[in-house]
Amino acid sequence: MRFATYRHPGGPRRLGVLVGGLIHGCPPGAGLPAILADPGQLRAAGEQAIAHPAEIVDPADVTLDAPVPVPPSVRDFLAFEQHLATVSGRHPDPDWYKLPVFYFSNPAAITGPDADIPVPPGCLQFDYELEVAAVIGRPGRNLSPAEAQQHIAGYFVLCDFTARDIQAREMRLLLGPAKGKDTATSCGPYLVTADELEPYRSGDAYDLGTTVWVNGTRYSTGNLTSMYWSFAELVSYASRGTQVVPGDIIGSGTVGGGCILELSRLHGAERYPWLKPGDELVIEVEALGRLTHRVVDGPPLHPLRSEAAAGSAT
Repeated sequence: MRFATYRHPGGPRRLGVLVGGLIHGCPPGAGLPAILADPGQLRAAGEQAIAHPAEIVDPADVTLDAPVPVPPSVRDFLAFEQHLATVSGRHPDPDWYKLPVFYFSNPAAITGPDADIPVPPGCLQFDYELEVAAVIGRPGRNLSPAEAQQHIAGYFVLCDFTARDIQAREMRLLLGPAKGKDTATSCGPYLVTADELEPYRSGDAYDLGTTVWVNGTRYSTGNLTSMYWSFAELVSYASRGTQVVPGDIIGSGTVGGGCILELSRLHGAERYPWLKPGDELVIEVEALGRLTHRVVDGPPLHPLRSEAAAGSAT
């Protein structure tokens, strides 16, 4: 099934199921992650909406939100060897093959699949990162990989927007990424339940092609089969010594070649410039759908005392 979180103009969020290109609405008040905790409840809610929809709407007539608009947490991993090797310019540290590292991202920065994306204040090197995310459906603690797979409710496309210049400065100080990743993380367009992806399974991964277009020009292409760490291993590691809860987002990290930083290092910055206001992005993953975004001007930078002093000196 494909679950949508959507809104009529001026209305509250609604939950529905996509059937034949139309959204079959669940009863008002239903939403993710409230019904994720019980996979049987999720399926029952979907079957009820299909058989007896509260309403039937065209996605073009409503606003699609992120499937999980306010997740309890967002963990973004680094599961693709090609991405790490290209951005670092060297072979990964041996420990990367032992620890599926991640950072915590900002749940308040989650945005829908068609939203305008503002440039972060002070950013001059704005980038996209093409990813796929798993969503936790059942709570669990200290899960094995085999157990963890059963706690995944579904998947969607994720784009982690990044201020590369700010990120680089932060991480030189041995913390972060923080403000380098804090403005927008887009998700959607639908939560595709895990069973829907089984026909695409290839070993521990999924054979799903990925593509990004910027202003109509194809930028990134890749495939999820190049994941070194499986989603089951990511969820297992996330739960180690703690608990994952329904609605938690587990990002895969950037698919190899899935960002401007990689492309510019391989082929030159003139060919692949940073994102700027007015740019149009289409981010697509086979079987999961596409995100479409326009980059817009962001809010002004309010300088701190050190930044203000530097500005006055010039």
